[in-house]
Amino acid sequence: MAELLEIIMIVSFGASWPMNVIKSYRARTTKGKSLAFLYLIFFGYIAGIASKLANADYMANIGSKWYVLFFYVLNFVMVGADLILYYRNKRIDAAAGKAL
Repeated sequence: MAELLEIIMIVSFGASWPMNVIKSYRARTTKGKSLAFLYLIFFGYIAGIASKLANADYMANIGSKWYVLFFYVLNFVMVGADLILYYRNKRIDAAAGKAL
């Protein structure tokens, strides 16, 4: 039951990231984004992945429970993409400020 609830949590969080990445890509600005929040979530996913890799019971059954780690890694990649877009958008903001 605990694993099912963890999967529901991680999938729920993960469902929003692709939409957020698309929004960041289209917006071309950092306005409304929090770099601290993105890094906090990013490092949270690192901790989640590390906890799975450090859990001997989980690793002993990884063949049947790989999907939990998969969703952690997928969310980590999505947040990483949003971080990259943040820095791209920051450069765009700076260039737009110089053009004024």
